[in-house]
Amino acid sequence: MKNTALTHVHEGLGAKLVPFAGYTMPVQYEGVNIEHETVRSGVGVFDVSHMGEFFLKGENALALIQKVTSNDASKLTPGKAQYSCMPNAEGGIVDDLIIYMINEQEYMLVVNASNIEKDWNWIAQHNDLGVDMENRSDDWSLLAIQGPKAAEAMQSLTSVNLSTIKFYTFEITDFAGLPNVIVSATGYTGSGGFEIYVKNEDVEAVWNKVFEAGKDWDIKPIGLAARDTLRLEMGYCLYGNDIDDTTSPIEAGLGWITKFTKDFVNSEALKQQKAEGVARKLVAFELTERGIPRQGYEIVDNEGTVIGKVTSGTMSPSLNKGIGLGYVTIDNAKIGSDVFIQIRKKQVPAQVVKLPFYKG
Repeated sequence: MKNTALTHVHEGLGAKLVPFAGYTMPVQYEGVNIEHETVRSGVGVFDVSHMGEFFLKGENALALIQKVTSNDASKLTPGKAQYSCMPNAEGGIVDDLIIYMINEQEYMLVVNASNIEKDWNWIAQHNDLGVDMENRSDDWSLLAIQGPKAAEAMQSLTSVNLSTIKFYTFEITDFAGLPNVIVSATGYTGSGGFEIYVKNEDVEAVWNKVFEAGKDWDIKPIGLAARDTLRLEMGYCLYGNDIDDTTSPIEAGLGWITKFTKDFVNSEALKQQKAEGVARKLVAFELTERGIPRQGYEIVDNEGTVIGKVTSGTMSPSLNKGIGLGYVTIDNAKIGSDVFIQIRKKQVPAQVVKLPFYKG
């Protein structure tokens, strides 16, 4: 297992550490519900330094990104970011990622920790355009400072007005005494906030300054368990659960990041799939009785016929009810459809609902 530059800090804080995507990561400190509520109402800090950062440079950087990703990166301007995915040749997804346009000839791609090597090889395999590629995943740390109080709590650490950094934009600015820090707003929690990209050797000093600056706002460290409940309340996909090498972006409800105004890997097959329709679809559901849906549980209809499987599920701390995502046959995918989750020997009733679960 790899450590992040802050693993020893988490140990010192008494975090429960678990293996995750090849790294030793803090899953919780005080408890998932307390940490979840901290982010929903105040400000909390995640160490997400396990994420991968690739830098693509050169006059053909955009062309390579356009070839391997489904969204239209030509719409980006410097200081803007974009959510996208990399389709594979079989109709599935290599990974989902965020593309940052630094300037006309330089982009940063932020990828999932478990897929760093796979993604790197996939992009490199398609790089017949002479694009300069650099994998800085092992050199960079990433802090996600999340919650409605994040801008106010962090304002003393930077000269840029944090409240002007809109969703899916970023600034390269001073932060916590360092120059040229990427400060972005691409949060995965649905409660606002920022991501701070710094070198490994600087991150502990930045972490300490962040907690010093945020102490009047009762800032707390937050683990990956609360990150999962927060993202699930928003209906954000998690790679390896809700999307993977076998799920198409059309099935996963990611048609909005799949733009057929350009050619990309497997675009013709996905275009055909969109036109003809899919046999299954990723849906959100809420249990209408007590119970906790878990990944892998079967979804059945009122006759007990298996119609799908739960991909993510939890007891929502904000809503105090069981919520989840799962693929079901298209006939059962309409909002308002009644389904059942097979929890051990019981079929617990649930209803297909519109996302997000948490409306803030």
